Amino acid sequence: MKTYCFKLYKAKRNRKLHKVINIAGIIYNHCIALHKRYYRLFKKSLNIYKLQKHLTKLKKIGKFSYFKEVGSQAIQDITQRIDRAYKLFFRNLKHKIRTAPPSFKKIRKYKSFTLKQAGWKLLKSNIIEINKQKYKYFKSRDIEGIVKTITIKRDTLGDIYLYFVCETNENKVLARTGKSVGYDFGLKQFLTASDNEDIKAPLFFKQNANDIKKANRILSRKKKTSNHRRLAKIALARLHKKISNQRKDFHFKLANKICSEYALICIEDLNIKGMQKRWGRKISDYGFSEFIKILEYKAREIGSIVQKIDRYYPSSQI
Repeated sequence: MKTYCFKLYKAKRNRKLHKVINIAGIIYNHCIALHKRYYRLFKKSLNIYKLQKHLTKLKKIGKFSYFKEVGSQAIQDITQRIDRAYKLFFRNLKHKIRTAPPSFKKIRKYKSFTLKQAGWKLLKSNIIEINKQKYKYFKSRDIEGIVKTITIKRDTLGDIYLYFVCETNENKVLARTGKSVGYDFGLKQFLTASDNEDIKAPLFFKQNANDIKKANRILSRKKKTSNHRRLAKIALARLHKKISNQRKDFHFKLANKICSEYALICIEDLNIKGMQKRWGRKISDYGFSEFIKILEYKAREIGSIVQKIDRYYPSSQI
């Protein structure tokens, strides 16, 4: 599977997509309410197929007829998402992991809906048709393979992105031979290497801390529900997005460099959440978990092997 991401052109017609995402958020909250009520009455979980049949009946009632704007497959995906979340919650309870059940979300913070075979159509050039409405997107590369799903997602800035999940026939990359290295995540520097090629990470959040403080102060002074407050909130969100993009760019460049240089990469399997509780913002600023995902992705592409070492293994004694 391969994922392609494209940004939509800003246009007035995008308001329709924002409206559909809002309706998807309403359906999500309605499903959560039904799950909670069913458990309160019968002391057991609501079956996903019963929930889907119930929503199909609701769409025929005038009061809930606007659910049809989302599409049957998108509603099906919402119920599947909630079902997976509840299964994960009960699994965590069984293994005595601190957890919480899926809960209600603010409609303005609800982000996406997913279409499968129906409700969309790729047209020539960089145009896509969604729910009989045409939209332009920035097509940075060609889409390869068979499109299985398309997710329409918005961010805090109000921009809308298209995520195509495609089934592709990728050539199997064989593991290669070459140099090996071991890395230990640290607090004073990002990675401590076994061959003394240590790597320092720029703390992007720390670099922009003064700008974030200033943007937060400006936001706190604005009157609630005012247009100035909305603009101040967007300015703060834009700053956070800039920091996130800087960190992601650093992670990708570093992962490319490491994977091209070493055939075997050994890293420590850490309890990142525990580290965040103990050392706070600095761990989040490093973005260890995100870096490991990017490193594994790049290693699969090149043919390098990423080997995780148990956190309790006494590697310092070797």
